[in-house]
Amino acid sequence: MTRRRPCPPAPGPLEEYAARFDDLFGVLAQRRGFREYLAGLLAPRDRNKTLTALAGAEPVAGAGHPAVQRLQFFLSESRWDPEQVNARRLELLLADPATAPHGGGVLVIDDSGDRKDGTKTAHVGHQWLGRYGKTGSGVVTVTTVWADERVYYPVHAVPYTPARHFARGKGDPAFRTKLAIGADLAVRAQAAGFAFRAVAADSAYGDQDGFRGELAEAGLPFVMALKPRRGTWAYGPDAHTPVDAARALAWDGPDDPGDWQAVTRAFRDGHTETWWAADAALGWWGPDGARRLVVATADPGTLPPKATWYLVTNLPRPGGPREPDSPHPAASLAEITRIYGIRHWTEQSYKQVKDQLGWADFQVRSDVAIRRHQALVNCAFSFCWAAWFADHLAQQRDAATRPEPGRGERGRPRRRSAAGPILAAGATGGARLAFPLDRATALVAGMVQGAPAPAAASPDRIPASRPRPAPLHPELTNYR
Repeated sequence: MTRRRPCPPAPGPLEEYAARFDDLFGVLAQRRGFREYLAGLLAPRDRNKTLTALAGAEPVAGAGHPAVQRLQFFLSESRWDPEQVNARRLELLLADPATAPHGGGVLVIDDSGDRKDGTKTAHVGHQWLGRYGKTGSGVVTVTTVWADERVYYPVHAVPYTPARHFARGKGDPAFRTKLAIGADLAVRAQAAGFAFRAVAADSAYGDQDGFRGELAEAGLPFVMALKPRRGTWAYGPDAHTPVDAARALAWDGPDDPGDWQAVTRAFRDGHTETWWAADAALGWWGPDGARRLVVATADPGTLPPKATWYLVTNLPRPGGPREPDSPHPAASLAEITRIYGIRHWTEQSYKQVKDQLGWADFQVRSDVAIRRHQALVNCAFSFCWAAWFADHLAQQRDAATRPEPGRGERGRPRRRSAAGPILAAGATGGARLAFPLDRATALVAGMVQGAPAPAAASPDRIPASRPRPAPLHPELTNYR
């Protein structure tokens, strides 16, 4: 065989990461395009990350520049499989002890819509765009994110194709709803080796009986939100909505909580809040039914809308009759509250991939080009974690090999410098950091700052060998 021609290296530590994908690209131009695209995504954002921005060319006028045309061909015409690239990315995450999934994590299902005009772009249509809270012309992508209290990353992403793109509309055999795509992605994540405590989703998915049924049939545990006024058949005097079920629970204040149990929620800035959780009864749902309705709130007396969760789960109650025969470990009220609290990672994910890495900035029309762009954004995202953990572990090794300070000449011990956090607000590159490591570190600083508090984790399910992030100053974070 002809020896491969060497590829111009990517900047700094990005080369080591990119080289792990080289066998997936058959020609030099593809390997070079992969490096150039990732480097462009990781560059500081001063405008939308279109192809001209990624290549460092002028908008519009620079569209014909050779560097822009190379990236255009790499994204739209070159022959490489985005599914293989994403599978390799997941293999690297699974193999790294710092990011390997464990049974205490959560798989979050969600969809995200981005505005796109016209009618010729694949998957575009007039549909609900959750990011903007209204309908509009755009592209919606169903995603899965694996997360625990300290790290999160995207797993799979599949664009949803509206019915108008099919000859027979919703009756076409090729048409798939967002719910069907989401259920399939959860099964794929488990098949790919991603362990998790439960699948979590908001009420757009949790309210759908068929969706929950698909997950249960696949043997997957779930904790999902319900709309407060979701109606359910019941006898006249019984509760008909989750709010009704919550109000039927006994509560006479913190000193006499009745049916409620206190649960502690810990936050990244160090403070804790006492919430209250209870098993409620709604229709056929109950503490020992096939579905449990769990209500978690900051105030059982008033049930504030912004601080009350109505959750449905198939995880059995500890000590209940379903526990011995359930395929899933029992979950306490505190555990169910913890699981759904991690779901908010997906909101943080949107800030990184959309506001920093240019998820929605593609200017291509074909299905394969859109999927390639999304796979490359996810690779850039995963590289940020790899770069941060490598830098963090290097600092730990340096600290371990640094000699202990001795005493001064007058016998007084030398003053030790205070150990500050690894990440600071607006992390900047130093002399020892080469682009794009400094950029990756700054991005991960935002990710870690937005994390739920590690104090809420389940220590028995998190491997002891997993590296822990350095503590952050309380003023940096206050994310719920």
